[in-house]
Amino acid sequence: MSRALTIQRTTIPPSERARYLTRLTERAAHYAAAGCRFWVFEDPALRNAFVEFTEADDSVVLAEAVASAPGPGSGPLRIYHQVEF
Repeated sequence: MSRALTIQRTTIPPSERARYLTRLTERAAHYAAAGCRFWVFEDPALRNAFVEFTEADDSVVLAEAVASAPGPGSGPLRIYHQVEF
């Protein structure tokens, strides 16, 4: 099975944390409805520095889901494909 993944790094001001977390809930629902998986990790040593991962079984599905996701994007879309070895 081929899988595709996007990675987005985001650092937010402390005053935006609650809003960002609410937006993550909306994005997670969007990606689930689009057939994608969505994870967010935070660096415990650097509060408010996040990495978002969005994954799908198909790069077209992933690209469409990212393009229509709520909230602003951050730069060019890069889709990584799983390496079979």
